Amino acid sequence: MQGLHLTADLHGCDPPRPVMTDVAALRALCLEAVGLAGLTPVGELFHRFDEGGGVTGVVLLAESHVAVHTWPELRAATLDVYVCNFGADNSGRAETLLALLEAGFSPRSSHLQRVARGSR
Repeated sequence: MQGLHLTADLHGCDPPRPVMTDVAALRALCLEAVGLAGLTPVGELFHRFDEGGGVTGVVLLAESHVAVHTWPELRAATLDVYVCNFGADNSGRAETLLALLEAGFSPRSSHLQRVARGSR
């Protein structure tokens, strides 16, 4: 169960950016980033909230998961990437995935947290 859990709080995101409100755009960003990071998607669910609300998306990975939540009214988004290291150290892939997702939002600022999970 060892792995790297990364979270990022993004601020100053541009509300008209499609990934902030459009399910298809957020899905495309997430799946492209997962692929480029060399991870394996096994399931997904994306939902748009009514009346100009944001989008929540989750991609289940063979290696664990990625979740994204957007708040266009706050110009904010949160990212959650957890990648297990079962059989191999996937920490670099987790870092790559988070960086690709963050780039898709072009935030003015972000706050990153890193948690090494599991015991040796």
